[in-house]
Amino acid sequence: MRPPRAAIDALLSGTHADPFSLLGPHEGPKGVHARAIVPGAETLEAHSLAQRKLGTLDCIDPRGLFEGTVEGERQPIRYKATGGGTEWWVTDPYSFGPVLGPLDDLLIAQGTHFRLFDKMGAHRITHEGAEGFHFAVWAPNARQVSLVGDFNDWDPRRHVMRHRSDIGVWEIFLPDIGKGRAYKYHIVGVDGAILPLKADPFAFASELRPSTASLTAEPAKPDWGDDAHRAHWASVDPRRVPISIYEVHPGSWDRDENGWFLSWDALADRLIPYVLDLGFTHIEFLPVSEHPYDPSWGYQTTGLYAPSARFGDPAGFARFVDGAHRAGIGVLIDWVPAHFPTDAHGLSRFDGTALYEHEDPRLGFHPDWNTAIYNFGRREVASFLLNNALFWAERYHIDGLRVDAVASMLYRDYSRKSDEWIPNDQGGRENWEAVEFLRATNRALYGAHPGIFTVAEESTAWPGVTLPADERGPRESLGFGFKWNMGFMHDTLQYMARDPVHRRHHHDDITFGLMYAFAENFVLPLSHDEVVHGKGSLLAKMSGDDWQQFANLRAYYAMMWGYPGKKLLFMGQEFAQRGEWSEERALDWHLRQFPAHEGVHSLIRDLNRLYREEPALHARDCEVEGFDWLIVDDAANSVFAWQRRAPGAAPVAVIANMTPQIHHDYHVPLPSPGRWREALNSDSASYGGSGVGNLGSVVADAHGAQITLPPLATLILVHDGE
Repeated sequence: MRPPRAAIDALLSGTHADPFSLLGPHEGPKGVHARAIVPGAETLEAHSLAQRKLGTLDCIDPRGLFEGTVEGERQPIRYKATGGGTEWWVTDPYSFGPVLGPLDDLLIAQGTHFRLFDKMGAHRITHEGAEGFHFAVWAPNARQVSLVGDFNDWDPRRHVMRHRSDIGVWEIFLPDIGKGRAYKYHIVGVDGAILPLKADPFAFASELRPSTASLTAEPAKPDWGDDAHRAHWASVDPRRVPISIYEVHPGSWDRDENGWFLSWDALADRLIPYVLDLGFTHIEFLPVSEHPYDPSWGYQTTGLYAPSARFGDPAGFARFVDGAHRAGIGVLIDWVPAHFPTDAHGLSRFDGTALYEHEDPRLGFHPDWNTAIYNFGRREVASFLLNNALFWAERYHIDGLRVDAVASMLYRDYSRKSDEWIPNDQGGRENWEAVEFLRATNRALYGAHPGIFTVAEESTAWPGVTLPADERGPRESLGFGFKWNMGFMHDTLQYMARDPVHRRHHHDDITFGLMYAFAENFVLPLSHDEVVHGKGSLLAKMSGDDWQQFANLRAYYAMMWGYPGKKLLFMGQEFAQRGEWSEERALDWHLRQFPAHEGVHSLIRDLNRLYREEPALHARDCEVEGFDWLIVDDAANSVFAWQRRAPGAAPVAVIANMTPQIHHDYHVPLPSPGRWREALNSDSASYGGSGVGNLGSVVADAHGAQITLPPLATLILVHDGE
């Protein structure tokens, strides 16, 4: 039976609410009846996928609508069309059944689908005998969603999607298209308004900015050679092994000869050997997900599932991770679940409503970054983000996630005036929905991927950030593996900026941090945030003239590597970059030709080697039993000394003299008699220092040892036995 004229007009204008009910093959009393829209066609023959002719369809509307009876049972149909003196073939997407099933519906509705990245977005599959891409997008409040792209002239009338109304998901299988095709979603809101074309929230690849379309792609790569690396990290407790992280912005570590971004392959050729030589255990990338604005450094992402097109295709990033793993280096990425930008092609009012964000700006808008805050209490949103964490771990073998801006997630009043936020149901400031999201994400990651660890950038006194997030523990515990120690960074840099003559009055800038150093599992971060926006480089933060600044920096690094906690250093600071970092240019690599800069570079290499080789320096980084003060109260001389120890390991003494005065015969109550090897001296001439030291070792009796303390320097002594 031919549909009414109004239905035909709706089909051809792309406004029909359910085109699958009229288009494609349908069984009836007289057999299978097929209907198709093929603009430009004059004749249309129906064939099976095996090229067997099934019948001829008649044109019932000059705008390209055909219908007719076809042989056999209902099946996918491929049409041979002729028109304008040409012939072409087209496989009818409306002749295929749905791809998603009832179990998907149930799990998506519950927010418990842990394989969303296998179902949502664009996936190349074989469906009912045909190869193509299946597309699925969540837009529950949309009146209609169409798939548009370079395969249909961006015409929303061509591929209106099937609505799974129970879960608000729209899907369509599009045969005969391959990788690299640009697409977006054309969404009509509930009020009939046509929204700006939307990129796919689950897209695995995107166009290079300023273009914003999603691309059909396959994430990662099929062949990995990192089983040994992953097995190693699954077998150890990360708190008790050396972790030294080199933080990298992939767009500005280095550039090619034309000043353009390095591809992932070119970056692998240069960065992996460099990090291996320096002895870092991990590379941590600032966000690698797609983002439209370079100066956001990736922290305002519009494509959480897509490695940025700036550096090549998704497989390139997978090759980088695999190469790093084969070299024994872990890869961490910064992950941003706290907020998202309001670009028109992104998640903002995705289906015409506040879908991923809150309607009320007091809950859903971040004043610091002019961004939207995810609605963590909405199970589909929480599931979208949780699945993204699982996606990076599974598809790209990421070793860990450093979660950005956790403090902004935990508190409803974060960076807000009193009238700019809404208390929770108990009248408090805690965002319990965000807390539960973080707990669930950590549980899922640690449960599914042994060896992975998560790190929180969290700057408040929230209790239990690194306590397990199991159901028996306190509600506040978040389940992270580590937390950035922002207090260490702030206090110690403040101390190092002071003139040494004044440091005696601020002794507790160093000592205070040891009062809480074991309250969480800490990473000591000297990150990108400390060397941008007018803050200057780490070298520039040090007090004194040029010689003193270098000496201070070397002493500071050596003290930090001897301090309890895992280590993180932002790129460029390993050779004492003079200027502050800018994402617009490569690091100042030419500085390494100067001895003072190369001396710092050598120091970092030796510190990482010593940190890895001496268990006392890493095996109890997060436990109070691994630390003892030796000298805590010599403010007059600005001297600090402590012992690092671990079961069965040689003890290590760390002694810092933060004045330019040489202290001869300075008594240090070393805890064990015998020879102590001077394993590292930041004042060594090989690092650019003055060469003052102890001729390689000191000998302690039952009371300690008389030691020469070089100026503005840190010594690390290792006990060599009785």
